[in-house]
Amino acid sequence: MMRPLVSIVIPSYNQGKFIRETIQSCLDQDYRPIEIIVQDGASKDETVELLKSFDASELSWVSEPDKGVADALNKGLARARGEILTIQSSDDVFLPGAIQAAVEALKRNPDAGLVYGDVSHIDEDSVATGQDVQDEFDLADYLGRFMYIPQPGTCFTRAAMERAGRWREAYSYAADADFWMRIVTRFPVLKLNRFVAAYRYHPEQRDTQKARIAKDWEGALADLLAGDS
Repeated sequence: MMRPLVSIVIPSYNQGKFIRETIQSCLDQDYRPIEIIVQDGASKDETVELLKSFDASELSWVSEPDKGVADALNKGLARARGEILTIQSSDDVFLPGAIQAAVEALKRNPDAGLVYGDVSHIDEDSVATGQDVQDEFDLADYLGRFMYIPQPGTCFTRAAMERAGRWREAYSYAADADFWMRIVTRFPVLKLNRFVAAYRYHPEQRDTQKARIAKDWEGALADLLAGDS
């Protein structure tokens, strides 16, 4: 049977401290074929030199100015060729077997649009600090923010992406949640009962902006309910 190409899109800006580990976790996956697409926003740190140091045909990268993470993601997704896609932050990592497990789940459930799993937590030195085990997906709980879909390790189909559209800069602090909303209201969702990625907590990450995340989530939900997304 043909094995679908999986596109891993990594937006990046000044994440030279972490991006080598992120890319290596992609290359270490036991699933093939994959393509790793780094969309870097003209980083001023060592990111570009690190990208140049990789000798891997599965990795391609561009470093150019962008308008922020949503713009970078849209550029990267436009370059992607895979039937299955996943977005990985440049400071997070995949755990072994994550891509294989996601592909198998989507192949068993061809109508599904998205598959997610559990995540562990690591600090800026890659030391384990905890874990986050999610329940089975429930649409009402998701829209009400009683649960969430972790971005690291979540995979989605090209059909789902084409229905969902682009990441929206207007809700940049909840752009992934906004994107998931537009998928999960149109396609069945799968939950893997396994850890698929490690989510890194460090002082510079955007996820420390709780008030802005909440505001953007509410805006994205209002658009969804009004039929504007």
